[in-house]
Amino acid sequence: MAIIHHTTLSPTKLELLTRWLPSRPWYRAGEAASEAAGGEQPVLAKVGGFRLEDPSGEVGIEFMAVTDSAGGEPVAYQTPMTYRAAPLAGAEDALVGTLEHGVLGKRWVYDATRDPVAVAQLYALLTGRAEAQAQSRSDTPDRTVRVRAATDVPLQDAGTGAVHDGKRSTDVTLVLPVEGSLWLRFLRVPPAHTVPETTDSAAHITVGWTAPDGAPRHGLWCALIDSRE
Repeated sequence: MAIIHHTTLSPTKLELLTRWLPSRPWYRAGEAASEAAGGEQPVLAKVGGFRLEDPSGEVGIEFMAVTDSAGGEPVAYQTPMTYRAAPLAGAEDALVGTLEHGVLGKRWVYDATRDPVAVAQLYALLTGRAEAQAQSRSDTPDRTVRVRAATDVPLQDAGTGAVHDGKRSTDVTLVLPVEGSLWLRFLRVPPAHTVPETTDSAAHITVGWTAPDGAPRHGLWCALIDSRE
């Protein structure tokens, strides 16, 4: 069981994301801010999310929603992150940054789409073998995270293959003993009230967050794409 420590972080997660987000190809507000606000940095607020448990208890896994109000109309982003006590070998390009945790000490923060522990646990969630946890409370399932689980895919740990960042999503190829391809699609700019439109698999996750005006939103965050013939 992961224990949520309510303590100081230096820098904070939002400060790390403020530096990291503009480097991402799916950060649409970056161009808008640059053109409309003279290159203004992101102005971020945490607005929702959930956690997953690492069975070994070593890696923190958080799926965070943030909104950026720089450059005009606020935009919501999905920013999944992992927290490690030591660097992840071969994952330099996935590093969001490092921070000092008031209880745990130095933590290396990674883009979770490139962390094999997070990918394996998200696949476990999509195959009914894991449960979403509350973002800020220990040992508390998050019943607002809705999962339509896959029913015809291997029920085993998935490895991480190639990762591709697009303009609105990140696709992660899963390493499994099946013919054809399975991959996870992370909607980086999650649309409200939608489900997958062009996929052979119905497996997906929808999550809630809070809009800048305080209104609740609930939409697609992740989907399991199945291209097997």
